Amino acid sequence: MRKIALLAILVLFVTAISSCVILSPKKYKALLSKQDSLSTGWTESQLKNESLEQLIARLKTDTTNLTGQLNDLKSQYSEMDANYNKLRSNSSTEINKLSDDLKKREQRLKEVEEVLRKRDEATNQLKAKLQEALLGFTKSGLTVEIKNGKVYVSLTDKLLFPSGSIIIDEKGKQALTQLATVLKQQPEINIAVEGHTDSQKITNLGQIKDNWDLSVLRSTSVVRFLTDEQKVESVRMTATGKGEFQPLGPNTTAESRSKNRRIEIVLSPKLDELYNLIKQ
Repeated sequence: MRKIALLAILVLFVTAISSCVILSPKKYKALLSKQDSLSTGWTESQLKNESLEQLIARLKTDTTNLTGQLNDLKSQYSEMDANYNKLRSNSSTEINKLSDDLKKREQRLKEVEEVLRKRDEATNQLKAKLQEALLGFTKSGLTVEIKNGKVYVSLTDKLLFPSGSIIIDEKGKQALTQLATVLKQQPEINIAVEGHTDSQKITNLGQIKDNWDLSVLRSTSVVRFLTDEQKVESVRMTATGKGEFQPLGPNTTAESRSKNRRIEIVLSPKLDELYNLIKQ
């Protein structure tokens, strides 16, 4: 294209020279003006061509960059889509697992609640039976109550023992015999015998050194009577001495100290079934 333009200019120039004899000054100037215009147009065309080439090169570069970015985005999308599908699959599995675990826990909770309901029912029935069997001894300081799911049969020392003695008297044996009749009918009940004293110091009791000794020996006497004479199973029995350290009230009056000197027989249902449920 450049060669053609040069050729055209050359032809015009030669024609102008060859015709200079016959061209008027006015036509000559017009011809020169046209020549200048063509030259200027040619220069501008060159500049526009160079600008277009630069623009094309820049667009090619931009296209290459955008293509790379697009490929990166496609790769990221594919990775995110794969992770999403994996997460959705895992989430579904986890949700099903959690749902199954929840159902099992709910079932176990119902079983535990049922065991506790049965325990409470059995405890209330036991209390009623003991109150009926020991009704004649309530005026002598015997009480039956439920605490923390257990039945507490409390007998003051004056019902069981002479003052300062560890030998059960006849009235005490009668009360324990009535108690043993009920206990032998309840083989699922564990029996703990606790000895309690007031805070007054012991004097002139021979081998009994202090309130610890007295509380332990009195509880042991009750256990021996229930097992040896009344044939309550020994494996169900426990004897403990609490001394003066779990009083029912202050040791400031004779009446209050009398309540603190007591034997408590604590009856609790065996909870093997409940423990097995909890451990599952």
